[in-house]
Amino acid sequence: MASSRNRYCVLVTMIFLLGAWACQAAGRTLQQDDPVYEMHEQWMARYGRVYKDMGERQSRFEIFKSNVQWIESFNRESSKPYKLGVNQFADLTNEELKVRNRFKSHMCSTEAASFKYENVTTVPPSMDWRKKGAVTPVKNQGQCGCCWAFSAVAAVEGIHEITTGKLISLSEQELVDCDVGGQDQGCEGGWMNSAFQFVEKHGLTTEANYPYTGKDSKCDAKGESNRTVIIKGHEDVPANSEEALLKAVANQPVSVAIEASGSEFQFYSGGVFNGFCGLVLDHGVTVVGYGTSDDGTKYWLVKNSWGKEWGEEGYIRIQRDVGGKEGLCGIAMMPSYPTA
Repeated sequence: MASSRNRYCVLVTMIFLLGAWACQAAGRTLQQDDPVYEMHEQWMARYGRVYKDMGERQSRFEIFKSNVQWIESFNRESSKPYKLGVNQFADLTNEELKVRNRFKSHMCSTEAASFKYENVTTVPPSMDWRKKGAVTPVKNQGQCGCCWAFSAVAAVEGIHEITTGKLISLSEQELVDCDVGGQDQGCEGGWMNSAFQFVEKHGLTTEANYPYTGKDSKCDAKGESNRTVIIKGHEDVPANSEEALLKAVANQPVSVAIEASGSEFQFYSGGVFNGFCGLVLDHGVTVVGYGTSDDGTKYWLVKNSWGKEWGEEGYIRIQRDVGGKEGLCGIAMMPSYPTA
C-alpha cells in the first residue's frame, strides 16, 4: 500500500515538474518570438546591461517593450516638433528615473541682489558657447544624483575659458566628495549655488587629477589641494525672467534648474522640446546658448549630464519665450552663474 502511494507521489511530482518546465519553455519561446526581443538583446549589448536573474530580465523586458511601443506611437502620431528615441533609460519606468534627479530646490527672490548684466541692451541673435570653445564634452553622472555638481562645474569651466582662454575639464567628483558640509550631499543631491560657494573658498581641481567615480567617497585631501580654478563669486539671474536669462547666457554659460521628470523628457532625442513639464525643479543643467530653429521657434541650448546617448548628443533644445514667466520646465526660475 505504501509503495503504491510512493509511486503515486512520484508520478504527481513528475507531472508538476514537467508542467512547470513546459510553461517556462513556452514563456521563453513566446518571448523570443516577440519582435521586440531581439531589439532588447541588442540594446543590452550596446549599453552593457546585465540582469541578476531571469526574473529581473523578464520584468525589465516588459518595461522595455512598453517604452518602445509608446515611443514608436508618439513619433508616429504626434505633431510636436521633437522626436523621442530608445536610449539608455529604456528599461526604466519614469518613476525610477525621477529618483535619480537630486537637485535640492530652494526658495529664491524675484530680484537678484547683484546682476552685472542688468544694463546689457543688445545681445547677438544666437549664441553657442561650444563653438567659442567654452564647453567641455558632455559628461555622464550615471546613477549618482549629483546633477547639481555637473551643472555648476560646466558653468565654472565656461567662465574660466572665457576669462583665461583655457578650456579645462574640472572635477565633479571633488564636489561630490568634499562639498558635504552644508546643503550639498554628494549623490543624495545638492544646489549649484552651494557648489559655487565651495569653489570660491576651496578652488577646484581638474577631472584628470580627481576623476569621476559616480559614487560617494571620502574626500581626497591630496587631490583637493591641487587648485586649478578659483572663482571670485557667483550671482543669481533675476528669477522668472527669460529676458534676464538671455542677457546672462549671451555672456557666459549659466546654471539652471528645470523639471526633467516627464516621460517625453526621458526619451527626448531631437528637435525643439515644447512638451509637458511642470515647475517642480528636480534637475540641474547648464544653458550654453540659444538660437532660433528653421521654423522660427526660439530655443535654449542646454547641456545635460546624461551622456551623449541621450538627446542631441547630450544636449536638448528647450523652447524659449513660451509666455509663462518661469519659462518652459521652470528654466528661468533659478538661474545662477559664477563670476571670474
